Amino acid sequence: METQIRKADHLRICLDEDVQCRQITTGLERYRFTHCCLPEIDRGDIDLTTTFLGKPLNAPLLISSMTGGTEQAKTINRRLAGVAQHYRLAMGVGSQRVAVEQPQVAATFAVRDIAPDILLFANLGAVQLNYRYGLDECRRVVDGLAADALILHLNPLQECVQTGGDTNFRGLLKKITALCETLPVPVIAKEVGNGISAATAVQLLEAGVAAIDVAGAGGTSWALVESERASDARQRRLGKTFADWGLPTAECIAAVRAIAPQVPLIASGGLRDGLEAAKAIALGADLVGMALPFLQAANESDAALYELTDILIAEVTTTMFCTGCETLGALRSPGVLQKI
Repeated sequence: METQIRKADHLRICLDEDVQCRQITTGLERYRFTHCCLPEIDRGDIDLTTTFLGKPLNAPLLISSMTGGTEQAKTINRRLAGVAQHYRLAMGVGSQRVAVEQPQVAATFAVRDIAPDILLFANLGAVQLNYRYGLDECRRVVDGLAADALILHLNPLQECVQTGGDTNFRGLLKKITALCETLPVPVIAKEVGNGISAATAVQLLEAGVAAIDVAGAGGTSWALVESERASDARQRRLGKTFADWGLPTAECIAAVRAIAPQVPLIASGGLRDGLEAAKAIALGADLVGMALPFLQAANESDAALYELTDILIAEVTTTMFCTGCETLGALRSPGVLQKI
């Protein structure tokens, strides 16, 4: 029940409180596209299709991992899955630890009945591998979701600020390696808003992870989220002190892509519109993840969610048109994106 209450708190705080980073930014504002006033392409011919982990997508967008475990979360997940199916986007669910602890809430994550074709990611905290979780629990959340891959999220700062958080990360890399060798679906390593450095990405790739989601700083601060729900003054102050901790998203994308040219790479962390998504792709991302914009729209209505998705796709398409790029790969061509 404690985990379930935490999930409800997280939703409420993200929707109702200002828990965005205050000083650190994504770094994407330091980049600008080179405008092309003679694109020599038909906007209608622009191709946003891509593949990720072998599955086709109609646009390079991921509805990032957010929630599960409560009735409100169930409504949100099913709305998100419906739009993902309609637009053929990728989707991740929130941490399924609560479903392992309380199997009766597993249905709040289940979306395959309304989204049979989407690229769907299960999700557990990597640190749980040091707290009696193993292959069986990982397979259980993947099978329960009929997921295509498992996200292992890495969240040391959040666990430090969270009252009673799980902070034993010793020996975790070895356990991640063993899991990657035995789990029948790919493993994705993901931060939760503080970023993955190039050095850590190398370690994770050597351990066998199939993809990286950098989830950099500049968006929602989970230190602030946990500070808001902390039950004592020390934890509240700790969250405020580390509210702007982390590696900016843009830096993470560029750094990880530089050391791993072929790795399937997801950019998330503070992205709020399709122009920023296009910048992330130009920097080297294969897929762009967003959470808060989708959460806010899904909490409002199905109509708001479809309107948001349509706008995001239009923004990416317009960026491509006004840079003369007919494909996503062309966005990465030299001179298309400049640092300012």
